[in-house]
Amino acid sequence: MLDKRLFFSATKRNRDFIGHELSKIIIKDGLILEIGSGSGEHGVFFQKCFPEIIWQTSDPELLHRESIFSWIEYEKLIKKMPKPLELNVLNIPWKIPFELANFLQGIVSINMIHVSPWACTQALFKGSGKLLSAGQFLFMYGPFKIGNKHISQSNYFFDNSLKLQNDLWGIRNLEEVSEEAKKNGFFQEKIIRMPANNLSIVYRKVFF
Repeated sequence: MLDKRLFFSATKRNRDFIGHELSKIIIKDGLILEIGSGSGEHGVFFQKCFPEIIWQTSDPELLHRESIFSWIEYEKLIKKMPKPLELNVLNIPWKIPFELANFLQGIVSINMIHVSPWACTQALFKGSGKLLSAGQFLFMYGPFKIGNKHISQSNYFFDNSLKLQNDLWGIRNLEEVSEEAKKNGFFQEKIIRMPANNLSIVYRKVFF
């Protein structure tokens, strides 16, 4: 098979820091579903970090899914990692094989919601809320505004550059994101300040 790997520069800069935070919440069995896996570099890295679980990647774009599969082959993880799912968050309910959904322990979304329309953020929580059980987590990483204000000047310029590319994109306000979480049965468990003016947010499905 041709090498169709893509390389996203941010991955090497943030993967160790994200992995450290994930290590605090991932349990040693089951499956993690990653939404919007992009190049697949995060997916194979975390699969190697957490060999006792299954890391299920997904992406709506064929180019990305081809890259993910090439990374799985390159890292010799074919026997461990499933092929990436063709998953568009807007298409609810998500088409997740039953045998995978049955072993799900959490959902991860990295650097997705600021490069997609707000409807995708809403769908991320709606779809996750339907899949996850009480106590399970949705982990998000990326740039956020707090109190509708940027936490750094670089984020302000980044936000403007995103909106020039697509006026439906942009850095989201954390309070509005967390309100969507609440609407779908999640509470905000933890906010972690990360390098490069990013945040990791842990949402947890509530117990009724």
